[in-house]
Amino acid sequence: MNLIIEGDVIPMSKSPDELFAFFSKPANFAEIMPEDIGKFEAGEDWFIFGLKGMPDVKLKVAELVPGKLIHLVSASDKIPFSLKANFESQDQGCTAQLNFEGDFNPMLKMMVERPLKSFLGKLSEKLKAHS
Repeated sequence: MNLIIEGDVIPMSKSPDELFAFFSKPANFAEIMPEDIGKFEAGEDWFIFGLKGMPDVKLKVAELVPGKLIHLVSASDKIPFSLKANFESQDQGCTAQLNFEGDFNPMLKMMVERPLKSFLGKLSEKLKAHS
């Protein structure tokens, strides 16, 4: 069962190219992680994070479209999901939006939907502060 969570569209004072250059480096995602993160490690094209009381999650870069899109996917085939950071140019900077999409069975979807919405909201708030 598909779960799609669209984050808020966030007005940013930086250009799409600046945001793309920064967030195309997985280690820089540490800047927008919530305070309750228990673990964060990064490599050249991946990062692992863990929220307290939750299993660690590894994301790897699947697609980079300069100035437009950073697409990350789960490194595990057991629970396929993706996180996309979309950037759209505006007169004064750009907008940014984080979107989550996962394929879960109905029981798992029911369990993870609320925490994932909260997590995406926290990421969006930290992204807004990064502007």
